[in-house]
Amino acid sequence: MKTRRRAAPAASGALRAVRLLALSLMALGAVGLGGCRQDMHDQPKYEALERSQFFGDSAAARKPPENTVARGQLHEDSIYYSGFTPDDQLVTTIPMEVTRETLKRGRSTFNAFCSPCHDRAGTGRGMIVRRGFPQPPTYHQERLRNAPDGYFFDVMTNGFGRMPSYAAQVPVEDRWAVVAYIRALQLSQHAPLDELPGEMQDAARAAGLLPPEIIEEQPGEGATPPEPPPVLRRSEERGRTSTH
Repeated sequence: MKTRRRAAPAASGALRAVRLLALSLMALGAVGLGGCRQDMHDQPKYEALERSQFFGDSAAARKPPENTVARGQLHEDSIYYSGFTPDDQLVTTIPMEVTRETLKRGRSTFNAFCSPCHDRAGTGRGMIVRRGFPQPPTYHQERLRNAPDGYFFDVMTNGFGRMPSYAAQVPVEDRWAVVAYIRALQLSQHAPLDELPGEMQDAARAAGLLPPEIIEEQPGEGATPPEPPPVLRRSEERGRTSTH
């Protein structure tokens, strides 16, 4: 009786293939480990305050040459970069063109960096204030409505009270854009009635934001002219909290 043993060569070939693959992987691993030296962790460079054997004073950190300015740090326009005039007075107007895109940029930056404290309407009731942080003043109080534009820029640049400086987070142009948007917020809550579009004036009258006598009274012969329309204060109508 004849027996067939043809499976053995196939099994032997498969075993050789497995061994060859294992040896290949081991070789690749050895090459990889050979490339991983300590130099990758300790790069040939000076770290902060590290001693140098090259310079005579042994200091690795070098002072810049006198009368040199880093690229992009010249800041020749002192009004634009500081918010102050040459005679050290806060500027009263924004020193750049304010467009619709400027206001959009200001709104985006304000919502990201300012609204956590000041809220998106500028009343000082942001989320972290609701969680216990001291409340900042509302932008809609008379003192801040009459403050010069440079005041807001200076506070964002240098900080004030509990508010830290945001110069590192918000570029100069965006800080001025935020100032423009703050002015838009203030106008939205204190806009004179006669400066509003006709449909908004009608809506204000329908909502009862004007006393009836101002709406109905018409000056006639010998009559006392009515007082000018008051300034709309929507935030006050909503019962906003007093500020410090």
